[in-house]
Amino acid sequence: MLFANPVGAVYASGQFYDQRAAFYLSADKLESDFAPVRFDREIRLFRRYCRAGAVLDVGCSTGAFLSELRRRFPGTYAVAGNDVAEAPLAHAQELGLEVVHGAFPETEFGPRRFDAVTFWAVLEHLVEPRKFLAKAATLLNPGGHCFVLVPNARSLAMRVLGPRYRYVMAEHVNYFCVSTLRRFAETDPAFQLLALGSSHFNPVVLWQDWRRHSELVPDAERARLLRRTTAWKQRRWLAPAKALYTAVEQCLGQAMLADNLYAVLRRA
Repeated sequence: MLFANPVGAVYASGQFYDQRAAFYLSADKLESDFAPVRFDREIRLFRRYCRAGAVLDVGCSTGAFLSELRRRFPGTYAVAGNDVAEAPLAHAQELGLEVVHGAFPETEFGPRRFDAVTFWAVLEHLVEPRKFLAKAATLLNPGGHCFVLVPNARSLAMRVLGPRYRYVMAEHVNYFCVSTLRRFAETDPAFQLLALGSSHFNPVVLWQDWRRHSELVPDAERARLLRRTTAWKQRRWLAPAKALYTAVEQCLGQAMLADNLYAVLRRA
């Protein structure tokens, strides 16, 4: 297991994320997060296991995933979000989303229970991710599902770039590979592991980071690139390139070399 040691106090406490309001609410970040294609992969995975019900998105930020779920399937899901950063939560609230501020393991939800809890790009930020998994188990209905997405520590990008890869950053304190994510998913007896796989690939990031001499990529630059690559995916005239890109991504996913790993767990 790869992990940061020591972990800075601002990352362990979550204070760091309250200091990033300008990034979360920047025009480039919001445009990329709320683009119709932004959560295509996550929603395809999600819909295989959860066709309706109450959904809690932990680390929901500005509410983009929940907003897209609500837009695509109106009346199908009762959605709610949780995060430690107030500014992005305020944005989600302005969209009419139900949100709860606070550290997830200590947050009280009363008698409410959910059919799905999602951790999209969350566990890599946590000093004690097992507490989050255990909390999710207490909030899920029997047969409910927990969805996890984390960066892949053995992805093609990580193998090629090592610490030059832009997602090797101070706020990422855990780096899961297939075996460690599997073992993590099996630590809580309340869950059964249903699926484990690899998805997402950004060749532009790979190319840019390969050419880069410094290891730190400013937030504004990351947001601009995400906005551009998300916009490219929506242009019809790029369909042939998109087909080739999709085929490469699928091959990397089958080899467990894509940028991210995902796990789906079912509550006993």
